[in-house]
Amino acid sequence: MEEFDYYEILEIERTNDKEVIKKAYRKLALKYHPDRNPDDKSAEERFKQINEAYEILSDDEKRQIYDRYGKDGLERQGKGFSGDFSGFGSIFEDLFGQAFGFGGGRRARAEQEKYDLDFLMRLDLSFKEAVFGCKKSISIVYKTPCNECNGSGSADKQSTTCPDCKGKGQVFIQQGFMAFGQTCPRCQGSGNVITNPCKACKGEGFSTKNEEVEISVPAGVDNEMRLRISGKGNQAKSGARGDLYLVLYVQEDKHFIRNGNDVYIEVPVFFTQILLGAKIHIPSLRGEPIELNLPPNTKDKEQFVFRDEGIADVNGRGKGRLIAQVSITYPKTLSSEQKELIQRLDESFGVHSKPYENIFQEAFEKIKGWFGEKKSEKKSEKKKA
Repeated sequence: MEEFDYYEILEIERTNDKEVIKKAYRKLALKYHPDRNPDDKSAEERFKQINEAYEILSDDEKRQIYDRYGKDGLERQGKGFSGDFSGFGSIFEDLFGQAFGFGGGRRARAEQEKYDLDFLMRLDLSFKEAVFGCKKSISIVYKTPCNECNGSGSADKQSTTCPDCKGKGQVFIQQGFMAFGQTCPRCQGSGNVITNPCKACKGEGFSTKNEEVEISVPAGVDNEMRLRISGKGNQAKSGARGDLYLVLYVQEDKHFIRNGNDVYIEVPVFFTQILLGAKIHIPSLRGEPIELNLPPNTKDKEQFVFRDEGIADVNGRGKGRLIAQVSITYPKTLSSEQKELIQRLDESFGVHSKPYENIFQEAFEKIKGWFGEKKSEKKSEKKKA
């Protein structure tokens, strides 16, 4: 066993009282907790020592034995460190409360409903509905307290302390030297269990109701945004209702591609128009066509930007851009007449129709020179030999 002084580990004096010991332990345990020092073996070891020191010094009998006889005295009397950290769940709960996810369980949970008052739903929108906004009618199913048991889930409105968590609402699971708290699965964190469930709601404590809700979707919403509908959630025992949250999913459009508040549209242009230049009318979100002026020899994938022709920002911060991207297209087949016309066009450009010839001719001459130099070197080597 590694030798270390418990008082030194907690950085306290031997004359300090229990309150000082608790404060010192709380400070150091927070500092060296593994969650705050991931992959730090030295912090993990220090955390073990801090817990060991606290287990001994917080117990009056063990502390008295330790002060007189040291660790050997504790071992001889069977009062040494247990090595079992599962008992520290109550210590963490007492000292840290909710700082480590412990505490606040039974009373806080008892005051809560048996279900969350807010709930989520998916809402599908077309591209148009998301861009321009709309009004929709949706069907929802919400929870309301059972009339028979007043939302308790119990036929006699009685409950007993949960045997698994002893009414704390949490159970502790040991992983190695650490104990982690989680909501008790048996009582769902309430600290109580029902022995005589209500027949009407089968112990659930609620029934469900259907409702048609009219909602207004603002212009400019985007995929996976959330829309809050106040007072349309589940109903509490008091009669008040929580909120409904709609997660929006926007369908893609055949022509427009959205990126934030910007909208992209692909403009297919025939190669002859690329050579000559062209004026093309493209669709816009405001319904009126926009004139796109393509200069001659426009490049493939070249983009033309139209400001304030995109989507209105949902928070009222202006509009995005409409971005037209050129896509050059070529004929898949040619008739004999078209081939003849293109051939005549090609010949009309003369040497300019074959720019590669001048470039490659220079390359050919250079490469021939390389091989000529090698032949001269070989002849010189033979003469010397």
